This record gives sequence, structure tokens and C-alpha cells, in this order.
Amino acid sequence: MHGEYKVPGGKLVVVDLDVAGGVLRHARVAGDFFLEPDEALDAVNHALNGASADTDAAGLAARIDAALPEGTVMYGLTSEGIAIAVRRALAHATDWTDYDWQLIHEGPQSPTLHMALDEVLTGEVAACHRPPTLRVWEWAAPAVIIGSFQSLRNEVDPAGAERHGIEVVRRISGGGAMFVEPGNTITYSLSVPEALVQGLSFQDSYAYLDDWVLGALGDMGIKAWYQPLNDIATEAGKVAGAAQKRMVGPGGGPGAVLHHVTMAYDIDADKMLEVLRIGREKLSDKGTRSAKKRVDPLRRQTGLAREAVIEQMIDSFRGRYGLTDGKVTPQELARAEELVRTKFGSPEWTSRVP
Repeated sequence: MHGEYKVPGGKLVVVDLDVAGGVLRHARVAGDFFLEPDEALDAVNHALNGASADTDAAGLAARIDAALPEGTVMYGLTSEGIAIAVRRALAHATDWTDYDWQLIHEGPQSPTLHMALDEVLTGEVAACHRPPTLRVWEWAAPAVIIGSFQSLRNEVDPAGAERHGIEVVRRISGGGAMFVEPGNTITYSLSVPEALVQGLSFQDSYAYLDDWVLGALGDMGIKAWYQPLNDIATEAGKVAGAAQKRMVGPGGGPGAVLHHVTMAYDIDADKMLEVLRIGREKLSDKGTRSAKKRVDPLRRQTGLAREAVIEQMIDSFRGRYGLTDGKVTPQELARAEELVRTKFGSPEWTSRVP
């Protein structure tokens, strides 16, 4: 069995192993990390061998920590990262490079259609009817997108939304409300097979699926990191928020994961505060007293046009994993438009949590 895991902000960990009699055998850890002293690697392998194949990542990490020689130093490597690579091997997880990725980047579309396309395209990936897909959104209108489980009245000021012509839509994933304007926001979705995140905890899957964009931002001179549970941050503040939805495959089989991210290229903070009800408790949890300081736009940090930021992100993904240009099929678009009519454009869905 073979498993790989890129430690967030660190290096690649590769594990090869066998299972016999319900325990791990012949475990071999490798990668482009740095580890001192040399004998620490043998200690890691020894700690894994003999462990029950049912041991979770935390248990495996504890075994590794207990076996490491005194004074061990890891660079780009963690015990947890090794343990996750083991769990991915046992789960027969796939890697990014195992797939032929498709890019969808089409013209501006309505907020409700974007919600519907996320559901349709991810369902198509779950059914193996389309390849794993990176979809970059273009917005036809400003909007507030609330999480699947958020209370509409608690999150949105209806008078402020009406005054500024802001449409309110509800997405299928959890998480918090996002304020978007066409020229100020960069949004993308990843629709990926469930196998890509096998062996990862829910939290670890966020870091794993965000890693490529951290590299893309790094190429633009921005040091960014994953901030649990679902933020991407820099020294200047938060720049993006992510959300996920797991979809079951046909017949209850392996499905797909929708991972979408909204990035603040620029932001009208005053308008945002008139539309969103951002409570004191949420602000204190983020370690700041001002909602304006929570998000620091990419425009200021990169000095690049929005289109240039998007182009560099796409080029970075293509350079890492390969990416062919595609489009939404007529059949997918028809299904999405039907979902707009029956679900995402209906007051019943938008206010399902009043």
C-alpha cells in the first residue's frame, strides 16, 4: 500500500507498507523533508510496524513521538503528517496527479446559477460522468451567500441588502456568510472524487485542498497559510474562506467533495457592514475588534489586477497537476437552471433556516 501527504506549509511524506494479520508490516517512510538525527527515520518505521491497522492518526502519531530519539528535529515534517500518510495508504487514497483535471472559467453568471452549478458538477464527478474540476466563478451581480445552516435573519440586514441591491442566496455547504461584488471577489470551486481525501479528517481535508492556492499566492509574493477550520490568512489578515459539502455517489457508493473558496480581492467594508450582521462574539473569536480589519484584500497585497491574480492561480494549478480547458455541458446547464427554478431561487430554500 502506498500513501502520500503534503504537510501544510511543509514537505511531502510518502509511506509504503503492508498489512498482515491486521497489523502494519514493512512500513517505510520517505520524502523530501529534513530529519535529524539519521536514526530517527528507523525509529519512525519501527514505531509504525506492529501497529493495528485500525489505529487512528492520533494514535499513530503518539507511537511515533514515543519512539523518536531525544533531541529529534523535524523540518517540513510532523508526526501527524506521517500518521495521515499511513491512513491514506490504508484507505487507498488517490493523489492529485492521478487525475486529468478540467478547468471551467466561463462568463458572468447569476449567484443562484453558481449555487446550482456547484451541486450539479459535483454530482457529476460523484457519478464519474465528468473529471475532477476546477471552476473559477465570474459574478454577474453582487450577493450575500449564507451557509446551509445559517439563520437568514441573524446573518443579513434585509434593509441594507435591499438598499444596495444585494441578492441573498443559500449554498449547500456549511460555514459562514460571504459578501461578494463582481469586481472585488475571486471565487473558485473544486469538485473532486472522495478518494482524493480518503484517510484525512474533515479539518485536514481543508488544509489539503487549500495547499495549491497557498503555493499560488506564494508565487505572487504572499506568504499565506491555512488557518483552521476554513480560513486562508496572511500576516495582514484573512484573505479567503472555504466551505465543503460531501456528496454520496450512485447507490450509496464513493462520492465526491465540493470545496469552494471565496477570496477578497478588494472589499467595500462599509457596505459589507450595512448588509451583514457581524456580531461581537464572531469578531472576538477572530482576535479583532473591527470587522474592517478581519479581511485584507489581495489587491493591496499583490498590486496585481484581479484578472492577473486569477491567471496566476490557474497557471499554478496547471503547473502542479495539469489542467485542460473545458466547459459546462448543455445537459449540466439545463439541470442547473432547473435547480435555480425549483431550489436555489426559491424563498423556501433561502429562508429554510429563518
